Amino acid sequence: MKGLAPLFLGIFGTFAFSWIGLTVVPNWQIGHLNPQSDEEGTDIYPQPQSGMFERGAHVYAANGCIYCHSQQVRADYAAADIERKWGNRRSAPRDYIFEQPVFLGKMRMGQDIANIGARAPAEQASPAPAGAAAPPASPSGGTSPAASVAPQGGAPAAGSPSPPSSPAPQGAAVSSPPSPAPSSSAKVSAASATSPAPNIRAAPTSPVPAAAAASASPAASPSPAAGAPWPVQTAGEPPMYSAAWHHVHLYSPRNIDVDSNMPSYRFLYEKRRIRDTRSADALQLTGSDAPPEGWEIVPSYDAKCLVAYLMSLNQSHPLNEVRSVGGAPAASAPAGSPPASPAPGK
Repeated sequence: MKGLAPLFLGIFGTFAFSWIGLTVVPNWQIGHLNPQSDEEGTDIYPQPQSGMFERGAHVYAANGCIYCHSQQVRADYAAADIERKWGNRRSAPRDYIFEQPVFLGKMRMGQDIANIGARAPAEQASPAPAGAAAPPASPSGGTSPAASVAPQGGAPAAGSPSPPSSPAPQGAAVSSPPSPAPSSSAKVSAASATSPAPNIRAAPTSPVPAAAAASASPAASPSPAAGAPWPVQTAGEPPMYSAAWHHVHLYSPRNIDVDSNMPSYRFLYEKRRIRDTRSADALQLTGSDAPPEGWEIVPSYDAKCLVAYLMSLNQSHPLNEVRSVGGAPAASAPAGSPPASPAPGK
């Protein structure tokens, strides 16, 4: 009986000290963080989100997206997240002060999406330009991927239209230049997430030399699991990481990447007849996923909210307490200069 009291006190003390060290002290240190702002109080980060963002977060959680995707960029000394172009700095507690719950995640069946909103192209108001110039008879949309996803201010040749019969960019297998455009399963290398907007390497027929194209946009990072470049841009699809691209990816992941192991979320979309004109929200599907003549696939409100949530995920804003990839304090960049991992929407 004499030994029970010291045993009880020892067990109680162990749990008490653990609780204080793991819960009380961290909450005292970072539990009352405020948004960061500049001297004028204008550049405030982060800012609270509401409306479609909140509903999209619920849809994200309800469909188990957190089981395959994380939202935390680990430091370069702890992992290769920054090398994989998932962000230009590690995630910090201040990034999550308005998120409840926080979807940090721990599994990575897919890539980390903490900065997926920063990869969106500059022009994302309407997906029409990606398919407007595409002849209906062309299996891949009839437009060179380099022309459909070229960023503003990039190389002149990257945005110049190419003939529908031009061969696919490097890495795509085609028999000869006059052959038809590649099918939806043909993969095209894309620039890494650090470019201002997703940029596809110029086709061999482009007047820009290969060396100039390589210097204009960084090479795509190799996949940790495979040697092929990634992320993948499929010919005939909307610009990578645009709202239209996200909808196609959610509806048919293998329409974007034939090797994807992501499940399809077709129940978030509706197949309906085209009445007067085709809806502006209709998905740009190719191959076997394309609806029959006279039909269209449109997103539900939950699908729109989910895409709005994904496109709002952006931790590229510099923070005083976090150093950027170059080693200098991220917030010490000159006024007006873009961060190391640019966010096109900022």
